Amino acid sequence: MAEKRAGGKPAIPPLRAGRGFRTAACVRRTNGDRLSAVMAPAADDGPHSPPSPAVVGRIVEVHGPVVDIECDRLPPIHWCLRTCFDHECYTFEVHQHLDAHHVRAITLHSTAGLRRGMPVEDGGGFLRVPASRACLGRLVNVFGEPLDGKEPIAATEYRNIVQDPPPISEMIGAKEILRTGLKVIDLLCPFVKGGKTGLFGGAGVGKTVLMMEFMHAVASIYQGVSVFAGVGERIREGHELWHSMQEAGVMEQTLMVFGQMNESPGVRFRVGLTALAYAEYLRDTLQKEVLFLMDNLFRFVQAGSEVSGLLGRMPAMVGYQPTLLTEVAELEDRIVSTQRGNITAVQAVYVPADDMTDPAVMAILSHLDTVVILSRGQAAKGFYPAVDPLLSTSRMMDRAFLGDRHYRIAVEVRKVLARYKELEDIINLLGMEELSEEDRKTVLRARKLQRYLTQPFFTTATHTGIPGQSVPLEEVLDDCEAFLRGDWDGLTEEQCYMRGSMKEQKKEERKKGA
Repeated sequence: MAEKRAGGKPAIPPLRAGRGFRTAACVRRTNGDRLSAVMAPAADDGPHSPPSPAVVGRIVEVHGPVVDIECDRLPPIHWCLRTCFDHECYTFEVHQHLDAHHVRAITLHSTAGLRRGMPVEDGGGFLRVPASRACLGRLVNVFGEPLDGKEPIAATEYRNIVQDPPPISEMIGAKEILRTGLKVIDLLCPFVKGGKTGLFGGAGVGKTVLMMEFMHAVASIYQGVSVFAGVGERIREGHELWHSMQEAGVMEQTLMVFGQMNESPGVRFRVGLTALAYAEYLRDTLQKEVLFLMDNLFRFVQAGSEVSGLLGRMPAMVGYQPTLLTEVAELEDRIVSTQRGNITAVQAVYVPADDMTDPAVMAILSHLDTVVILSRGQAAKGFYPAVDPLLSTSRMMDRAFLGDRHYRIAVEVRKVLARYKELEDIINLLGMEELSEEDRKTVLRARKLQRYLTQPFFTTATHTGIPGQSVPLEEVLDDCEAFLRGDWDGLTEEQCYMRGSMKEQKKEERKKGA
């Protein structure tokens, strides 16, 4: 008869010798370890022992995606456990130690079919994903398993998705500007090569399209690679994005990792770290120039809030999890440049109710080098990319980084646009006739500059019928300087809208003069 624990519950059979959880020294393997499985079980002491996994406990409670497990030995936090039922394997990630023999874990699958008393096996380590050169051009889930109907990735190594940031001694400062070929970005809020950029805005202002254009720019200009993390993506949007990238010809140099909206909060909370593990592999092992894109970082925060509530933690600011700042920092602090390569991050951030003081938005803002605000007002006027030129900022907007000419022109452009914004109310109430001659010139030039800073995208060319344009920074500076001098005062606003540089217009002017 089985022994009884205190409280009358039957005791779990003790673990077989040599089949317990690995010690901490063994757990934290280096990324270069070659493993035979994503979550390989610990080996028996015997040289001919079968590779069957160790039973370490049983399920005692199931609350939606949260599972309480009784164990003889407590596994480390973030350790993976698993159980199998009807040819399905369920993976759990340990998040809490409830007492000396119980843990609370988040399931990374649907919990349909789970029941109390089911045996739980040792997953063999932290969640790992297979990595190799063959990962480019693929669409995978949080486990690195294919979602594109192709063969599994042939791994040359496995990487833990939960990692510490590189040592400070290996990090390098990001001081170089990443040219994108987008006029408004390169002129007023330049990206930092190896830095972090946030695209802030509500739904429908063009965040995803702008991210796709960045992927195209990095692939074509820098011959780099891209890693896209779809966190909480709608299935329809993810499917459309995948096909759009194939049509645009950028998929071969891209890895896409999806945790869709229908997935459990544990998957949506971890899929960003899976994508980041792949980005680190491309940076460190293949020494690639990596563009890391996440859509949407706010969904990562939301998933963390769901997980926190399921774990029984008391909500903090505006209902967010008390660990909000820590969770964002654990992700952002790993996005760094090292001596082996750069990771340049572009993250879309949904702004609830257009409130930039929301705690989730503020937690993200503190980590960014460049902040791009996408305005609904700009989008309503048809100004794409819908970047607000007055609210968007970059730490590279400094004379020491940009040079005298670029800095001077950017400041003058902002000054003209800001003056126009001040005069808008007067114009709406009284009309242009009430303005001084100088203010009328400023308003007309500002309106033309607004339209000049719009640009057709390569990734939308098949839908709009307008060929995409990439404009070098020097041409942007020349054109803006001409607008500020009044060289283009004779043009209509339509002639400045949705075009590349003004070179073609100059050719037309020369023909007319001849």
